[in-house]
Amino acid sequence: MRTVSTDTITQSFIDYMGEDTDERTRVVLCSLVKHLHNFARETELTHDEWRKGLELLFAAGSISSPERNEFVLFSDVLGMSSLVDMMHSSAEATPSSVLGPFHVLGAPELAVGGDMRGDNDGEAVVVSGKVLSTDGSMIKGATLEIWQTAENGLYSGQDAAQPEYNLRARMKSATDGRYLFSTVRPAPYTVPEDGPVGELLRATGRQPWRPSHLHFIVSAPGHKTLVTEVFPSDDPYLDKDAVFGVRERLIMEYKPDTNHENLPDELAIKSKLADESFFTVNFDFILKTTSN
Repeated sequence: MRTVSTDTITQSFIDYMGEDTDERTRVVLCSLVKHLHNFARETELTHDEWRKGLELLFAAGSISSPERNEFVLFSDVLGMSSLVDMMHSSAEATPSSVLGPFHVLGAPELAVGGDMRGDNDGEAVVVSGKVLSTDGSMIKGATLEIWQTAENGLYSGQDAAQPEYNLRARMKSATDGRYLFSTVRPAPYTVPEDGPVGELLRATGRQPWRPSHLHFIVSAPGHKTLVTEVFPSDDPYLDKDAVFGVRERLIMEYKPDTNHENLPDELAIKSKLADESFFTVNFDFILKTTSN
């Protein structure tokens, strides 16, 4: 080690790993360090610049909490989350998209036809569809985790005025693979700008907006779990998403309606929609089997 130099330090790191290192760990770490060292050489990275990078990482750890993961947010705005998603998405299945930093476990169970809207302000939306396998068969009992922002563009966990699990639910698909629920139309919002990610966005002249969307995690035995989000076709930020999460196949249409009689009978708030306009959305999820 006493003769290490800028030319030999990369190989020295590789040689320093023990023989019992897991092979996949070795492959990933060797590639990471090669790219990291070459990045420093290519840019002639200074002490101040490297220290600034370490300060950003420290700040990300300091501001992170169970409700907000700044490292996930960094991954999102750098395009890394979307790149990994796209690399491992199947052409036959629904594309995956970013998880985001605001998913929480333990959301309450909601029956098919149940209401997530509650007392939330905003335009009513009825969301329905089916969970299917890539062979076209319907999946009974698939689990859908659903979460979204309120009309003010904030998730529960960000907003002290919202109940703990506001606009969050877990649902099992029906015998024919159907899911159905009512909610409010989510709003476009800005990613958090009060931490190191905001500092990065400002330093690079980027806008922080995300188009409105509904988050889903869809899982079923024998199938690959899908983490995704779906977007309305008329959102002004579809082509300006700060975290690169939009995919053409994840765009859905919000259809305005006033005739509640056309709604399924099991929709819990069907009668309440007799006196107001609402939107309907239909979106099917196609899951890849784990054998593919």
